[in-house]
Amino acid sequence: MGTGNAALGTPEQLKDPNYTPPLSLAVPLGIQHVLAMFVSNVTPAIIIAGAAGFGFGSNSPDFPNLIYMIQMAILFAGIATLFQTIGFGPVGARLPIVQGTSFAFIPIMIPLVAGKGVDAMAAVMGGVIVGGLFHAFLALFIGRIRFALPPLVTGLVVTMIGLALVKVGIQYAAGGVPAIGKPEYGSLQSWSVALVVIFVTLGFKFFTRGMWSVAAVLIGLVAGYVFAWMLGMVSFGNVGRAAPFALPSPFHFGFEFNLAAIIGFCLMAFISAIETVGDVSGITKAGVGREATGEEIAGATWADGLGTAIAGVFGSLPNTSFSQNVGLIAITGVMSRMVVTIGAIFLIICGLIPKIGALISTIPIQVLGGGVIVMFGMVVAAGVSMLSDVHWNRRNMVIFAISISVGLGLQLEPGALQHLQGTAKVLMTSGLLPAAFIAIFLNLALPEELADEQVEEIAGGLAGHDDDPV
Repeated sequence: MGTGNAALGTPEQLKDPNYTPPLSLAVPLGIQHVLAMFVSNVTPAIIIAGAAGFGFGSNSPDFPNLIYMIQMAILFAGIATLFQTIGFGPVGARLPIVQGTSFAFIPIMIPLVAGKGVDAMAAVMGGVIVGGLFHAFLALFIGRIRFALPPLVTGLVVTMIGLALVKVGIQYAAGGVPAIGKPEYGSLQSWSVALVVIFVTLGFKFFTRGMWSVAAVLIGLVAGYVFAWMLGMVSFGNVGRAAPFALPSPFHFGFEFNLAAIIGFCLMAFISAIETVGDVSGITKAGVGREATGEEIAGATWADGLGTAIAGVFGSLPNTSFSQNVGLIAITGVMSRMVVTIGAIFLIICGLIPKIGALISTIPIQVLGGGVIVMFGMVVAAGVSMLSDVHWNRRNMVIFAISISVGLGLQLEPGALQHLQGTAKVLMTSGLLPAAFIAIFLNLALPEELADEQVEEIAGGLAGHDDDPV
């Protein structure tokens, strides 16, 4: 195989998804994929447990359930990744796609669980399972619904997801929800820990190369963790009590049909499916220089949905393809699905060891806050990047303006919906679904050929101008 860079393989081999580099190089490349996604993968479980009231900073007796959720997030990211890389029947793109827990569903889940404790998780899992099966069903006609979700819609939705989550990052950095209203909330100690994470992450991201740059968020968290430990903020009590090995338990949180959860998860499945289509296309363009085939797109959607549904059975949250790993493939130039399969096996092994989940649970919330501020800021940036592909005529500006005004407004002022009940209230207070629905509806309803002059007339009329008719 040769030495040096040639040891990985020829340029043609590196572009072949079915090529396996030598194990001595494939294993570190696979672990690099895990390092790039590890923090993002476990963060949704931490956020939802925190919103429910049994997460970080709480004195809830249900705290071990957070450790279980972290463990399941790791395990089922690995299993869902195997669905993509190896596949079976129509399931799987058979491309180097890394799956992980999705941020997209968090704004839907928070109103479902807010302050309700571990009992609220049964409704979430019902939504995850049904939503996952619906997501898999979308594989049958995913190619035909892409027209309804152009960059204007998907970019808006991704931006809204990030905007919905940035508040969480600031709360964590200041000391977490349980500390709100107490003197220690927003203390210099809390902020100093979060800022260490942010500055170390930025330093490694922009002033190093290769694996150091790829794992910048993870390195930042480690630096913040060490700093917090020096300040006496770290306790290892949970690690000693955690089992060295444990299998997942079916219906760990129970199962409940909750209409708001099911509708919310099914609607978000559309958005998640289109995100995966974008990732598959990104991988084939960056790695092979071609468009993704219909079979690859459908296979990826099948794997997304089934991976989510199975994860829900065992108490984990929805899965989706991870965009940061698409970027990693573009950086390394290695298209081997076997490399990602090795990463998936590493995730599965880690997911069967509760001590790893317990170790993650020792991370002070302020450390996570620093990492989350960076991650969720990047989600907003990714949305803005998608919106850069939009032709910003007045038609699209009006669609974007109305959608984000309503969506963000409802997020910021949920009290405006106090007269709504049950399902409608949960779906609307997310802000995300109303924004997505308005954008999709207006994009389909308003004629594409609406000239700028016509829109100018409408805008002028709304502003009370008495313009002459054209």
